[in-house]
Amino acid sequence: MTLRRFFRILRRWTFLAIIIAGLFFGGKFVYNSFFSYTHDNSLDNVSDEELAVNVKPQTGVTNIALFGVDTRSNGEPVRSDSMMVMSVDSDNGTIKLVSLMRDSRVEVEDHGTQKLCHAYSFGGAKLAIKTINQSFGLDITDYAEVNFQQMAELIEAIGGVNIDVSDAERKEANKYITEYYESYGLEPILIEQTGYQRLNGVQAMTYARIRKGGTGDDWGRVERQGIVLNAMFAEIKNKSLPELITLMPKLMPYITTSLTKTEMISLAKGALSKGIPEIEHYRVPEDGQWNYGGSHDEYIVYDLNKAAETIDNYLYT
Repeated sequence: MTLRRFFRILRRWTFLAIIIAGLFFGGKFVYNSFFSYTHDNSLDNVSDEELAVNVKPQTGVTNIALFGVDTRSNGEPVRSDSMMVMSVDSDNGTIKLVSLMRDSRVEVEDHGTQKLCHAYSFGGAKLAIKTINQSFGLDITDYAEVNFQQMAELIEAIGGVNIDVSDAERKEANKYITEYYESYGLEPILIEQTGYQRLNGVQAMTYARIRKGGTGDDWGRVERQGIVLNAMFAEIKNKSLPELITLMPKLMPYITTSLTKTEMISLAKGALSKGIPEIEHYRVPEDGQWNYGGSHDEYIVYDLNKAAETIDNYLYT
């Protein structure tokens, strides 16, 4: 590969690839700033048995839990409003995402029947990972998370994102945008129109979280979270190499993960083993394979064994 082609590929890399770019071009200073994330070592001495890890055939697939968490200022427990599985296949050079519905009915250790998202509130990342492994037959041992309050700042750091906003989404989002700005004593910057447009960090964060007012309930929210995530990746891929070198130290502090620097680099290399990967996205459960359940229809109910089989086929084939 020529140096010219190498630089052209670098400009198109997504988040994982940018980490490697720092190693090549930044020296020790940029290396350290690229990895200025919060490292959670609480899982370092936790056994696979404690996380209910399911043994998988020896493959190049590494699965990681992704959490979008909500920290309330009124003393409520931290909860996870967004739960995904990121799967990196180093043998085939692919990245796959699986969105798990937060209201899925599952069994949480020592807490009985609960919504999936409650596992994080009860026991943090450790119990959330264990519940995901038990419910969906997975082998997750690590996680990464972003606080939704920080998500707005993260999106702001990359200069905003382009999103197609419907009228219902605009109206519902503006309610919470107003609430957010006023809580800081600031004049709200509302979404003034519908259609394809540039959203700032607060607007995009709010757009990703709404679920009422005719915006599609939790199903719509999961879809919007995927839209915002892809829009963020698109922005990062369009940055020049100097912009990436400047940008990454701004993004990394918003991330908390159990992964070490060495593990992050290994994942990045695996994702790029066959070139620049496209990010595939899948949601569990699929349309038509679930019902509402519980005394107040508070749960999303579906066959977890079938879901586990479907996820397994998706990630390993």
